[in-house]
Amino acid sequence: MPDMSASLALTHLVPLAKEVDENKVTPGVLGFIVFAVMALAVWGLMKSMNRHMGKVTFEQDPEDKAAASGGAERTGSGSGSGGKAAPAKG
Repeated sequence: MPDMSASLALTHLVPLAKEVDENKVTPGVLGFIVFAVMALAVWGLMKSMNRHMGKVTFEQDPEDKAAASGGAERTGSGSGSGGKAAPAKG
C-alpha cells in the first residue's frame, strides 16, 4: 500500500513540476543557506566591532594635548617620557 500512495503523490507532483518555467533560474535552498550564513557572519562581525569600539577611549592624554598645541615639543619619534604606548583596558 505505501508504494501506491507514493506513486500517486508522484503522479500529482510531476505535472506541477512541468508548470515551472524551464528558462527561469532560481537560487533554491542552497542559495538561501549561503545567504543566511553570510548574514549571520555580518551580524557577528558587527557585534564584535561594537564591543571593540566600546573599549576605545577617544580622549587624548593631557600631555598629548600640550604637544599638539605646540606647548611642548618632543624630540625624536617615540623617545622621551611618554613615548611608550599604554596598553588598552580590558
